Amino acid sequence: MKVPFVDLKAQYLSIKEEIDGAIQSVIDGDLFVAGKAVTQFEREFANYLNIGHCIGCANGTDALEIALKALGIGPGDEVLVPALTWISTAGAVSNLGAEPVFVDVLPGERTMDPAQIREKITGKTKAVIPVHLYGLPARMIEILQIADNHNLFVIEDCAQAHGAAINGQKVGTFGDIATFSFYPSKNLGAYGDGGAIVTNDGGLAEKCRKIGNHGQQEKHDHSFIGRNSRLDSIQAAVLSVKLKYLDEWNTKRIQLAQTYSKHLRDVTLAVIPEGYEHVFHLYVVESKDRESLKKQLNELGIETSIHYSKALPFIEAYQYQSHRPGDFPVAEQLCDEVLSLPIFAELKKDKLEKLLTTPRF
Repeated sequence: MKVPFVDLKAQYLSIKEEIDGAIQSVIDGDLFVAGKAVTQFEREFANYLNIGHCIGCANGTDALEIALKALGIGPGDEVLVPALTWISTAGAVSNLGAEPVFVDVLPGERTMDPAQIREKITGKTKAVIPVHLYGLPARMIEILQIADNHNLFVIEDCAQAHGAAINGQKVGTFGDIATFSFYPSKNLGAYGDGGAIVTNDGGLAEKCRKIGNHGQQEKHDHSFIGRNSRLDSIQAAVLSVKLKYLDEWNTKRIQLAQTYSKHLRDVTLAVIPEGYEHVFHLYVVESKDRESLKKQLNELGIETSIHYSKALPFIEAYQYQSHRPGDFPVAEQLCDEVLSLPIFAELKKDKLEKLLTTPRF
């Protein structure tokens, strides 16, 4: 009995008729970029989050770069980013000529440490990008207070946290602007790349849309040099279908996480603050003997992965910043110990429980 790390085909088969119909409707409409399907998804996703504006774009990395550019971030500016996250968070800052300044994370929660944010602020700091890592919201209340005190923009990176919330308020609605990825394996994933930017600021939304559409609002009327980053109509149609199931799928992820937590031994589990809704894009444990645990799970047929094996300040691209071991102790330890286990809505809870209660385990 095998448990793959993710099974996208199982999700497709569960809603095949709706997905096929949505794709066919785009083909029949003969409009593959922009158009009704994109407008509809943007409206539906904004309504789901309870936010004013949603702008579809080509992928989550583009969403971050466009959001930063719309806020005027560029050369000479510093942007605070977590030391533990996917490369896009810092890379988007670098691609605009600004400097990512890395901040250590909280033990247990694994998101940006507000106390460390305060220590890293300088006269060049213009923004902070909290990442809702693995599906758990960052400490937004504290981060917003710090940002307000220092006149910083807050860009939420929600690429791993579709539907996560703090006291019922969904992530993506706390900061000045927020970004999402719809990479296929996300809690809300397309069948290819896709992304979105959300905000309550109408002027900021208009600027983001123009940046992603060659600097134009009307065809051939270019206010400035933008870029080509638009959400495909087929991907938007797929996302509209899947959005209806997002809360249901997240609930199943939470139930699977509870099953893991009930049976796993000798590992450190995520700390979830009161009022925080963790949607478990990834179910991540910490083990001081990670290789042994990985081997044991593999023998049970449970595929695993590691997110992430190296803190961003120590990857080759940022060696020029000359960080030393011990500069980010929590992130560094996590990179040595974290292990991600399979979690997707179609994984049967009873199947998982049976595996985790075998005598070998």
